[in-house]
Amino acid sequence: MPSTLGSRFTAEFSGQLVATIAGGLLTVLLARLLGPEEYGLLFLAIAVFAAVGILAKLGIAKSGARYVAEYKEKAPEQVPHILRVTLWYNLLAVTIVAIAFLGGHDYLASILDEPALAPFLLLGVFYVFLEAAKTYVRLLLQGFEAIELSATLHALDRASRLFFATGFVLLGFGALGALVGYLLSFALASAIGLGYLYLYQYRPHRTETGIEAGLRRRIGAYTLPLTATSTANTLDKKVDTILVGFFLSPVAVSYYVLSKQIVQFVETPMSALGFTISPTFAAEKASDNLERAASIYETSLVHALLLYIPIGAGVVLVAEPTITLLVGSAYLGAAPVLQVLSVYAILQAVTNITSNGLDYLGRARARAIVKGSTAVLNVVLTIALIPALGVVGAALATVITYSMYTAANVYIIHQEFGLRLGYLARRLVQIALITGAMALAVASVTRYITGIVSLALVIGLGVFVWAVLAVASGLLDLTELRSTFQYA
Repeated sequence: MPSTLGSRFTAEFSGQLVATIAGGLLTVLLARLLGPEEYGLLFLAIAVFAAVGILAKLGIAKSGARYVAEYKEKAPEQVPHILRVTLWYNLLAVTIVAIAFLGGHDYLASILDEPALAPFLLLGVFYVFLEAAKTYVRLLLQGFEAIELSATLHALDRASRLFFATGFVLLGFGALGALVGYLLSFALASAIGLGYLYLYQYRPHRTETGIEAGLRRRIGAYTLPLTATSTANTLDKKVDTILVGFFLSPVAVSYYVLSKQIVQFVETPMSALGFTISPTFAAEKASDNLERAASIYETSLVHALLLYIPIGAGVVLVAEPTITLLVGSAYLGAAPVLQVLSVYAILQAVTNITSNGLDYLGRARARAIVKGSTAVLNVVLTIALIPALGVVGAALATVITYSMYTAANVYIIHQEFGLRLGYLARRLVQIALITGAMALAVASVTRYITGIVSLALVIGLGVFVWAVLAVASGLLDLTELRSTFQYA
């Protein structure tokens, strides 16, 4: 198990690392090439696509992935039926949403009082098709535990997006050209993934055996709580961006989106780990290995907090010089937003290794209820805080409600596994002490940051202090770390 998970994690982490570096470069290049106004319009459009696009996906792919994970060993002849049913469900949903975009893009732009948004929204017809295909491929590959291929396609999507989007902008097509670059990258990754699923998972297992009675209904039924969770997740992560655009301006959207993109950049390790171990929880539970599943989760959680609590503190301390040096002083208004969202980065690290696992454990309904409640509260708080605090209010609303959601996720998985709360509390105290020492070291030298080199040196100092204390405390075991990555 350690070698298998280590190999898969290394593959997923490598893929996400490539994707994150490509995404980071794309963020910097687009921010500098487009300027706050066009940059804000582009990502306001993408936020709208995500909000409406939940109706094009409806949790169908994740439901299919759950049943693939369950049936691929015990009844592989049912796998082609699962693939076919989920694909047709997805095509029907996507077609309806695409037609709605075609007829309503001008109306949507007028509601948001941004006429310049209309041509972006027209491209939403293609965006919902291609983005849904990419999501379908990635989640189904996760269900098959084909983590290596899934990671490769994820990296290909982001790397090709960097090439296509910046290429079109440099050719003079502006933010619309960047959006076309996104579409081409989706098309490339999804075409390869669909080809693999057909040739290696669908065709080899095709038999005369009919679909198991009730399986089609169960796939559809499990889609419902997953759709509720996806809807709530979109309310959390995209509707707030739309509200910033509605109440403020595309420039404010650029501040908010840029801050969230920086947070996403630092999430890579835990996002990779969560994607890797989620199907394993289901497999261990099915084998009655709850103690081993709990141990995997506890180890993952401690390492997530060990890494991300110090990262959050570091982001608060170097937010202003980082933004100024990376994308220019025109985006300096993003600094206080990023400082607030540093807490969100810590919360995301925890949910990355928790929430997807709950879906594979059959607790999607419980997660959906919590997610829906906190997402609605997030919208209400965002509407209340933006007029008073501006774009920082949206960030604060996100942190408050996501804290509630994260705590509920950990509680639900504690119900499943029976976590050692005393052990986790002791580790948390150690991590807090390490973070405090690191923060003091970094704070003492931030005044010397004058350029990229000095910024890198200050960050390096923080990493050095953290690493020494983490190893000395026993929280970071270098031997164990080496054994994890030796299976690459």
